[in-house]
Amino acid sequence: MFEATVSEGVLRLRRPGTRWLSTGWDGGRSRAATVYNVTVPEGFDRTDLAAYRDERLARAGFGAGGNDENDSDAAPTLFTGVSMDHARGARLGSVVAYATVGLSNPAMLPVESETASAAEPTGAPDSRDSTGRTEGHPDPGTVNLIVGTTRRLAPGAAANLVAVAAEAKAATLLAAAGVPGTTSDAVVVGDDPEGEPTEFSGSATAVGGAARACVRDAVRASLRSRYPDGDVPGPAADAEHGVVTDERAEVFDL
Repeated sequence: MFEATVSEGVLRLRRPGTRWLSTGWDGGRSRAATVYNVTVPEGFDRTDLAAYRDERLARAGFGAGGNDENDSDAAPTLFTGVSMDHARGARLGSVVAYATVGLSNPAMLPVESETASAAEPTGAPDSRDSTGRTEGHPDPGTVNLIVGTTRRLAPGAAANLVAVAAEAKAATLLAAAGVPGTTSDAVVVGDDPEGEPTEFSGSATAVGGAARACVRDAVRASLRSRYPDGDVPGPAADAEHGVVTDERAEVFDL
């Protein structure tokens, strides 16, 4: 479905004519032959990400900007502290997913039981910062997902597939590591504008169901590669970075 190439810490996935919807840096909708996932070094603090992307793609032999000659838009690009040695893919039916998983900056969302005291949030580890620190530069780690389908997705179906992929990622990580994700996760969805039209992408559809399975299995495989001994930095360990959303919202009736 995609031609995958890894060079100098950059994963390039190529399929001419693909339409993309990205939640990552410089995201949104675009049309390009390629999408990239770039490993950044420890202590990374560059803010000129367009220039940095061009440098890395040129170093990897993909050309500055990473675009094919006929691309009308910039190629979507994700960044992560995870080595591309841990990138894994999974395919099912018309869908393929690629994942890189690092959990050094988990994002916890404590959910108390109905019988717990409303005055005391539960499950918030003292070793992590509150949500106030999320305004800074993303910490190393990140769960990056790239999901592609040979179907032609309606605009709403493409947007919904982002949600389906994020839900599958969260469910998988909660089961495997006790956290739903990190402070800087990103999803890119790609579809074929010449493919069989698909109006919906929910969990009960062929595309949505396949995406859920592909994301689950790619995330699990990358997680096993990144943490082969099972020592994931989750609730039972001291993660180097991370946030806990322990503020309380005002709940009201309509």
